[in-house]
Amino acid sequence: MTMFVRVVEQGSFSAAADAAGVSPTMVGKQVRAIEARLGARLLHRTTRRQQLTEIGRLYYERCKQVLADVQLADASASELQSEPRGLLRIVSPVTFGSHRLMPALADYLAMYPAVSVDVMLDNGVPDLSREGCELAIRIGEVAEVDLVARPLQPYRRIMAASAAYLERRGTPVHPKDLSAHDCLGLSYWRRRDQWYLFGPDGEWRPDVSGRLSADNGDALRVAALNGAGIVLQPEVMLADDLARGRLMQVLPEWTPVASPMYLLYAVDRRPTAKLRSMIDFLLKRFGAPAE
Repeated sequence: MTMFVRVVEQGSFSAAADAAGVSPTMVGKQVRAIEARLGARLLHRTTRRQQLTEIGRLYYERCKQVLADVQLADASASELQSEPRGLLRIVSPVTFGSHRLMPALADYLAMYPAVSVDVMLDNGVPDLSREGCELAIRIGEVAEVDLVARPLQPYRRIMAASAAYLERRGTPVHPKDLSAHDCLGLSYWRRRDQWYLFGPDGEWRPDVSGRLSADNGDALRVAALNGAGIVLQPEVMLADDLARGRLMQVLPEWTPVASPMYLLYAVDRRPTAKLRSMIDFLLKRFGAPAE
């Protein structure tokens, strides 16, 4: 196949023979062997020029693809043995990136000293092609067909408030009690959808309201620490405050609906060693457990 492609691209048996370092007779023998096996003529040959037949043109295109695949397979095998190195860009939601991804990356960098990582924190829908990132973490469902979506652990939220707020306003014992409380929400939330709870009585959509909202979850956390109300935010954001007693979990037997979370990367026939190492690391650290 390599010799046939050379003949087509060089324009003659003699030119292909010079490029391959063999005799024109050897080139002709190899091409004729292919034609005999296929039972079809690939080239119209005269003393002055040669021209592809219809079958020869189709076979030439397929041969180029096969040879490219062989070259890719060889290169991929070499890549598997190479050390991860270079710059890797990742885009992640702000809260998960700050509280979970960044601490984990300290471990990754210790494992792979030749890799540098640039993290973009953004709560929008990531566009890998536009932002120049090779990996993305997304909270929510994935519709793009040109991306590989590997499931991570679901993104869970909890409700919490300061002891001072609960002492002043009382502690809710059922989701219906939330209607009498100041509930701190993100400005862009549809409140009832985000405060959708599962618990002992099944599903519950409390009628929540509040006088304070913001477009940043950490700002709402600070407001809750200062007694402004009940906050509903990711578990990873509130875990340290709960452990230190700065916040108290509200309605612990009622669980806000968890969001799916995925690790995304482009469909790539030849992932680099750095990309492969990061995918394996993040799936091991944050991957969804096998069912």
